[in-house]
Amino acid sequence: MKIITQNKKAHFEYFIEQKFVAGIKLQGSEVKSIRAGKCSINEAYITFRNGEVFILNMHIAKFDASSIFNHEETRTRKLLLNRSEIDKLMGAQTRDGMTIIPLTVELHEGLIKVVIALAKGKKLFDKRETIKERDIKREQQQSLKGKMR
Repeated sequence: MKIITQNKKAHFEYFIEQKFVAGIKLQGSEVKSIRAGKCSINEAYITFRNGEVFILNMHIAKFDASSIFNHEETRTRKLLLNRSEIDKLMGAQTRDGMTIIPLTVELHEGLIKVVIALAKGKKLFDKRETIKERDIKREQQQSLKGKMR
């Protein structure tokens, strides 16, 4: 799998509980633009309508070589999941107060897939712990690097 884009803030803002791989319904110019790496999921979020899953605010830049039949950049796009996965996501969101966020957009065997996660928001002190752990890890790496020289 080739990662095209990822939501870098997701692991900082949320505790990731479970991941799902979903297909996405796209137009031709959107596929070409995504393959060129011109998409962003930083502001995107997942919602439910009539028992179906949709991703909103996913930005896919217009494809330059496309004609007048180009796509809208931030339109609502349908995610393709099994019924059991949809039921699991809906239940966890309503019952446990969890949120569903997109993590990455990947190219898998010629198909575009969106990895979404069932997540719980972090509190401020959890974010501080994450920063502290990251700093400690960075210092350890630098000290090991210094000893190697």
